[in-house]
Amino acid sequence: MVDFSGTSANSAGKYPDKREVPRFSLIATAEIVEPGSGVHISGRISEISRKGCYLDVLNTLPVGTRLRMTISRDQGVFMSQARIIYVEQGMGMGIAFVDIPPDQLNILDGWLAEFRR
Repeated sequence: MVDFSGTSANSAGKYPDKREVPRFSLIATAEIVEPGSGVHISGRISEISRKGCYLDVLNTLPVGTRLRMTISRDQGVFMSQARIIYVEQGMGMGIAFVDIPPDQLNILDGWLAEFRR
């Protein structure tokens, strides 16, 4: 849930000391691909920030796994390299975006600007 003061309503949740930027609620579809094995996992994004997101999935991968990530919503598609930073078994994964290309960062910033309104 978004507190429109610019911070996420759950910013004091399980990992408050690790949050450097505001998180916002976002329901969108996502696909991650682990390049080494070719494993594809589809899930749902429930939170997003400029640095990463939370992916709701039952089957998780290990912390530190590098990924290619695609997030799709009505307002377009965002793609980035990513890395799993924490796992909640049977629930989902915290994912950090890595080396976001400038054109993709523009897409992400546009989405985040919508949530700040």
